[in-house]
Amino acid sequence: MSSTVATLAYDWSFAIYLLAVAGLSALMLGVSYVLGGRDWGRAKNEPFESGVVSLGSARLRLSAKFYLVAMFFVIFDVEALFLYAWAVSVRESGWAGLIEVGIFIVVLLVGLVYLWRLGALDWAPEGRRRRALHAHELQERQQQQQRREQLQNQQLHQHQHQHPNQQR
Repeated sequence: MSSTVATLAYDWSFAIYLLAVAGLSALMLGVSYVLGGRDWGRAKNEPFESGVVSLGSARLRLSAKFYLVAMFFVIFDVEALFLYAWAVSVRESGWAGLIEVGIFIVVLLVGLVYLWRLGALDWAPEGRRRRALHAHELQERQQQQQRREQLQNQQLHQHQHQHPNQQR
């Protein structure tokens, strides 16, 4: 009999809570409807921000860096969530949990180092210029090496045509 009373008390308290939430929401909407202004006009229908009428289009082109930062935040925020859950249950998970968390952290650190080396975390213009200059220098070195190899091959080919009987 006591379990029935406890269930009934739980159900009634939950029902009262739901009614209070619905009533408070209806009260706030009703008060704003009654006290709110009903004037219509051209100036009332224009969008504004902080009392300033906006000019131009609301569509702005943003750099992809903002989206990358948002993705990085989500990834590492979820990592923090998983680590918090592990920290709460560290005694129950034991050594196996410690090994799993270690692997998880290593995988995320490898990803972070990869992004760092790729330059995805480099916001500074001089860093991008330095990376571009480094890539350009590397490309020039490769081209010079290819030219040297071509020149050596041409010289070897000419030498073989001039002296066909000689072998190296």
